[in-house]
Amino acid sequence: MIRTILAAATLLLAVPVAAQSQQDRLDARYDRALAAGYKALMLCSAIAHAEANGARRTPESVDAWELAGIQPPLDGIVGSLGHEIVRHDNGTIERVNVIWDEASEPRSALHLDEDRGCALNPIGGPPSFYGRPANPPANRRMKMPDIRKAPATLQGIVGSAMATSYGDGSRTTAVVIQQSGAIIGEAYIDGFAPATPQRTWSVAKSIAATLVGAAVHRGEIDIGESAGLGYSEGDPRRAITIDHLLRMTSGRYSDTPGNRTDPLYWGGASVREVALDWPMIDTPGTTYRYANNDTLAAIAAIARTFDAQPPAAFFAEVGMSHTVAEIDWRGSYILSSQVWTTARDLARFGQLYLDDGRTSDGARVLPEGWTAYVATPSGPQPEGPFGYGAGFWLINTSDGVPSDTIAAFGNRGQYVVIVPSRNVVIVRRGEDPVGSGFDIVAFTRDVLAALPAGQVDETHAAGGL
Repeated sequence: MIRTILAAATLLLAVPVAAQSQQDRLDARYDRALAAGYKALMLCSAIAHAEANGARRTPESVDAWELAGIQPPLDGIVGSLGHEIVRHDNGTIERVNVIWDEASEPRSALHLDEDRGCALNPIGGPPSFYGRPANPPANRRMKMPDIRKAPATLQGIVGSAMATSYGDGSRTTAVVIQQSGAIIGEAYIDGFAPATPQRTWSVAKSIAATLVGAAVHRGEIDIGESAGLGYSEGDPRRAITIDHLLRMTSGRYSDTPGNRTDPLYWGGASVREVALDWPMIDTPGTTYRYANNDTLAAIAAIARTFDAQPPAAFFAEVGMSHTVAEIDWRGSYILSSQVWTTARDLARFGQLYLDDGRTSDGARVLPEGWTAYVATPSGPQPEGPFGYGAGFWLINTSDGVPSDTIAAFGNRGQYVVIVPSRNVVIVRRGEDPVGSGFDIVAFTRDVLAALPAGQVDETHAAGGL
């Protein structure tokens, strides 16, 4: 009897140990596949988009910047994975392959074309998953003007940003300061230049809100209409509006704060598979929860407008000629993160909001009052020092920073700060390692203190939407 009891106890103890080790093996395999996808996509996008602008990035540069200091456990894997860059006959990138398992297909990022950038194959999908991508022309975009050195009053501040004075361990790649529509100072770390694009990460959420605004201006959607989530008309998720999604108040659940979307970003899953089916656990408009999925759902709600007016057409219209929004393998834009652009294009983006949705030639592309709309909090707000409007953060409670200041924030230190009352846009780009940070409030305060007050155009005093 005692032997039987001991044997049964041993068996019970052995089951969870075996299950755990099996789960560990699955997790390790999945992490390796994600790391390979991360590397393939970063290499493809960084190099292909730079070369399209007439700039140059090498795999060694991408390893040192985009692939260094990333989140665990991928950081311990990505450096061990070999890669292959496949080029067209004219030298432009066709694809990047990364081997992660000898018995499996490589993770492949394919450079589809100049308007949609690089897209990642699903885990297990063959390199030919998309067929042979287009063969885009080389160096197809305009040459950039020379770097504009900051005036003496700003040089020390810019120099401090390029060092680590605004954050231990921070790694600034670019700074652009623009006032009254003109760049008055900029700087780049060695290996980066005005034509060098970087991934926006969550700055893309503010770009997504802007594309929604453009569709509103064209009369194609209304921010108060249902985003179309849910299975049928009787699904309570149909009460979620585009406005709720822009404000991160959909009431939908997500598995982690911010909901890490690794299956989409690095695993090759699609927006439709991972972002649109989450259940609603709170009444829309009553709970704030920052979520990639809400931005992705807002863009899915206006996807029908992209046939006639894709993001590339909007970027061209507003002068962001070195900006590319990338897609998943099913053609949906990943506008929660996956946009590549230059610091100067982000300054133009900020100026569009200073001018309340008018381009440099006076054409209106956003509704009158859209700047006020995205800058106005409505309903629940995030914990912490910053508020949230509609796709933009609000830096409205910080000493030395005007109360009308709004900003686009992105992972690894991407910032676009827009100060309507000072007619100023401040762009800081970086590749900050996990665990470090950049004090964008202090930097903004110091830049504004060094600038003349300037004049505010009447167009900046926008009324309500």
